[in-house]
Amino acid sequence: MPIAEKSFRRNADAVWLYRPSLDLIVGCGAWSLPLLSLAYFFSASSTLTWSVAFYVLALFFNYPHYMATIYRVYHTAADFQKYRIFTVYITLLAALTVILSHVWVQALPWIFTIYLTASPWHYSGQNYGLFMMFARRAGAKPTPIERRTIYAAFLISYAILFLNFHTGPSADSLFVSLNIPNAISSWMQIGLTVAFIVCSAFALARFKSHIGLRKMIPSLTLFSTQCVWFLLPTLLSLWGRFRVPQSRYSTGVLAVMHSAQYLWVTSYYAKREASATDGRSWRPFAYFTILVAGGIALFVPGPWLSSLVFHFDLTRSFLIFTALVNIHHFILDGAIWKLRDGRIANLLLNPRIQISQSVADVRTRTTALLRWLLGQTSGARFVRVAAVLALLACGSIDQVHYYLALHSHDLADLKRAATLAPYDAPLQIRLARAALEEGKSEDSVSAWKYAIKANPSDPAPRETFLRYLMHEKRLDVAYQMTGDWLKDAPDDIALLIDHGILAQQFRKFDDAEQSWQKALTLDPSQAYADLYLALALDRQNKLDLAIMHYEAFLAKIGRPGASNPLSPGALITVVLKLADCNARINRSDKAFQFYKMARTLAVKTKEQKMESFATIAEASLAAKLGRTNDALQLYQNALRIDATVNDHHNEAIDWYSYAMFLRQAGFPARYTYAGLLKSQELFPTDSSDATLATASESRRELEKQLGSQATRIRRDPKPLLKEAMELER
Repeated sequence: MPIAEKSFRRNADAVWLYRPSLDLIVGCGAWSLPLLSLAYFFSASSTLTWSVAFYVLALFFNYPHYMATIYRVYHTAADFQKYRIFTVYITLLAALTVILSHVWVQALPWIFTIYLTASPWHYSGQNYGLFMMFARRAGAKPTPIERRTIYAAFLISYAILFLNFHTGPSADSLFVSLNIPNAISSWMQIGLTVAFIVCSAFALARFKSHIGLRKMIPSLTLFSTQCVWFLLPTLLSLWGRFRVPQSRYSTGVLAVMHSAQYLWVTSYYAKREASATDGRSWRPFAYFTILVAGGIALFVPGPWLSSLVFHFDLTRSFLIFTALVNIHHFILDGAIWKLRDGRIANLLLNPRIQISQSVADVRTRTTALLRWLLGQTSGARFVRVAAVLALLACGSIDQVHYYLALHSHDLADLKRAATLAPYDAPLQIRLARAALEEGKSEDSVSAWKYAIKANPSDPAPRETFLRYLMHEKRLDVAYQMTGDWLKDAPDDIALLIDHGILAQQFRKFDDAEQSWQKALTLDPSQAYADLYLALALDRQNKLDLAIMHYEAFLAKIGRPGASNPLSPGALITVVLKLADCNARINRSDKAFQFYKMARTLAVKTKEQKMESFATIAEASLAAKLGRTNDALQLYQNALRIDATVNDHHNEAIDWYSYAMFLRQAGFPARYTYAGLLKSQELFPTDSSDATLATASESRRELEKQLGSQATRIRRDPKPLLKEAMELER
């Protein structure tokens, strides 16, 4: 073989870490587009299967990749001392934040937002570092302007995804969006895209001039991976109305690919470090066993023990650990992987160099302990084996709990899973529902209590349990429970409103009003707090305050876009109560205004019965004020409406009211008598209505007054009733 050809092949081989296929697919991310497409469609079609598959991937990719960084900086005393600020102080800060997050639950969304936002930044940094590694292994010697320009391209692609994440309100309760207006975000993304194209074209052209297109294949593949990961979602969102889901995107299959990429490069570094430093043979099985066991140690025992100690929801505890371990990893990773570090550069960039390194023997208690743990004494081996067995036991318990919780609908299995993790709120909710379906109410109540205690900030378990208690008529328990829950969630508006409703049931009016008033103070847009306050004040004859809250309720539900779950009949009832309050404090003009509003609403919604109520109420007020002609027309209109509605009871009452009005207004007694006859005819014979008794008494009085004329009217009252419907003053 010619010397030139041998040299070319030797230089070509020097570019790759393992072999071209593995390096391109895993290290350079050539599998990104097919894997992202597969994950998108597969997760949408089978959520349960995907969750199981992702959990397995996490055990062998995600978790070990965090441990790889820990192993990198903790396994030698030199590295431990070199990065002491990160290995000791940042680690202690992360541990304290874990404790704080379990005490102050409101911290979780902010921590998780930092994690989700920083993840793509971390991925971009790794892609950029690998791009530069491959370029320099291929012989490139980029100038500062070339390095800055290609770095700017990677940075801009992340900035575009950042804008996509933080455009508009968040659809995820764990993500706090900056809520950037869509118009501003779109223009910013377009501007950044132009800048990305300019920087990329300039930098890639300069790199190509250094090393040629063929040697740039791994770097170009990495660059295309960056585009697929960060630019493609933005293009889809701009053109296809596709919104990037922050949590699924940052923590889904993208995280798996990043983790695999990380394990690929760190395993190469560990292999080179073992052989290049002192000629030791690298043991891949032992290395990956440490990473898998360490990954389980980072993610399994911590959330489980924290959940038990703090009585905290297991899911939220796991999210806290996930976010903080990741953030710690991002900080640590950014500190240790620098190609400008001579040792790292030699191991990653020069495949043949042998490193002779003498490290000062720094002896501290921590490093001495580490050396002992890594030593060959029987005590150290026992500790290591015991630790591995304990981790495997924790992992096994977690797997059993996970399997029983997700794969079984059997009540006994759900109870076994709850025994292993009693503060797993989603599990307890499923257990409560399953127990209720099987008629085991006590098991259901116990499960609801655990779910609520595990996650006091989540209103869903409380609301469902409260509906159950009210359905079972256990109002005393419901009232006591809402009072207890308010101690943990004093600003929960729905809980305050429900507590007020229950307090009113037990005639604790002050407690009810205080709850509703506090709900309004916390959120002035709460229309139903106004309504409940208005009804309570109305019953207590505090009419000025009642009117204020009735009007506030109507104003709030009448705003554009406001939801109004009230039926038309219920809404008209509220308007009638408002009119009645105004009438009772002699605000006649206001009362007439709201009676008219009620009638108009009833006509529009075809609520004839409510239209009759509103008309009779308005007629009564008109009669009281001496507006006889108006009252006549209103009473007559109400009776015409009654004739079309099959409600004899209300029609009977309305005829009685009209008859009494005619009597008081001075119309001939025969019309009043005919109206009373009609009213009695419409009442059922066995009716105990007080109006019937009063009508009977008034009828007897009129019979004495009318004498024989009353007998003639009784034989055929229809002509007089027709005349009564056409009376004018």
